[in-house]
Amino acid sequence: MIKNYIKTSILALFMGKTVAQTVNIGDLAVAPNTQLSTLFDFDNKPSGNLLIDGNFIAYANFNNDGLVTYSNLSNGKTFFIGTQQQFISGTEIAHFQNIVFENTSDLVPFHLKTAIEVGKNVEFKKGIVDGDSYNGRMIFGQNAFHTDASNLSFVDGKVENIGNLDFEFPVGDQYYFRPSYHDKGANINNIYTTQYFFQNAGNQHPYTSKDETIISIDEAEYWNLTQDQGSENIVLSLTLDKNTTPASFFEENPDTQLAIVRWDDSVKKWVNEGGATTDLLTGANYSKLIATQVDGYGLFTIAIVKKTINPDSDLIIYNAVSPNGDGINDSFYIKGIDKYPDNRVEIYNRWGVKVFDASSYNESDVMFKGYSDGRSTVKRGEGLPAGTYFYVLKYNKNNTLIEKTGYLYITNDN
Repeated sequence: MIKNYIKTSILALFMGKTVAQTVNIGDLAVAPNTQLSTLFDFDNKPSGNLLIDGNFIAYANFNNDGLVTYSNLSNGKTFFIGTQQQFISGTEIAHFQNIVFENTSDLVPFHLKTAIEVGKNVEFKKGIVDGDSYNGRMIFGQNAFHTDASNLSFVDGKVENIGNLDFEFPVGDQYYFRPSYHDKGANINNIYTTQYFFQNAGNQHPYTSKDETIISIDEAEYWNLTQDQGSENIVLSLTLDKNTTPASFFEENPDTQLAIVRWDDSVKKWVNEGGATTDLLTGANYSKLIATQVDGYGLFTIAIVKKTINPDSDLIIYNAVSPNGDGINDSFYIKGIDKYPDNRVEIYNRWGVKVFDASSYNESDVMFKGYSDGRSTVKRGEGLPAGTYFYVLKYNKNNTLIEKTGYLYITNDN
């Protein structure tokens, strides 16, 4: 039911013999615990004010030239569902609290011709959202997230994220879900936009122009990541998928390793950002994950690089942590680090969220023992779940800054 504070009724306009349209020209409110469905194309005119605090179901096209919003205390949900192609368009950004995409008409049933923003959650049930063909954009506000993204449903186009929480960008191209991850730092006003391309980066980014440490670059795919607001460098994680990533990048070689590379427009070449690689849990939509702290933004992809030789035979990193109190591997132990007190250790979870950060790391009291020292997403002082984590070790040796990255593994065996 729609409550009686709606000032303008919905007009059903018939144009010709077969096309119907639902038009809003005034104030239209869907109250909590109520539902409004529209079988026809929905058009919110410039004078229209659509407030979605209940369920709004669009079975056809959706156009917004006015105001679409919700109340902060509500849990309004908008459904784009059906069995026909759906265009989402308009001159104004539509603000939704929750969205469900579920359309069975085609592999790519949703055509995003505008910008839409979500405040809480997007459920990718069925159907790829094509924003690339129309320069559309999906915006995730502060603390917004998504669920169920897969090869069956993701965003083929630009995804923008606002805020300081860890985030998986639900991007892909040509029927393949190829997300990237990163931690966006401490500033809640940071804004980043990412798009994945299953294609060659083109003549303007020649793969022959590269650091001498780079042996071979993945020429089949890349991510374009921009920092629209903010100044921090992020820990970026990219995924490898056997459906898109060349087979050579899954072959093990004792003399090489994988790294993230970035096109540096100032020097006109691909630069080696480094990285550490890990296998993912069973059931993931991709095969491997590689992470590193990057020094800039732009085009990123994967490369095979020369393996870094450890210059310090007296520095040994033990990458297994089992904080069960038995005195064995209870902490992240770096043998020899006491010789280099000018150091810093950062630890991130597999999605790029910082969980530990300490200077003057040593072999006795300043050590990572499997407990969070992180932000709001990982509560301070809580024991961290078992799994794979990424570390960054920086230390000064003979007035030279040395950086090491890699993975450590937390087990909670009793």
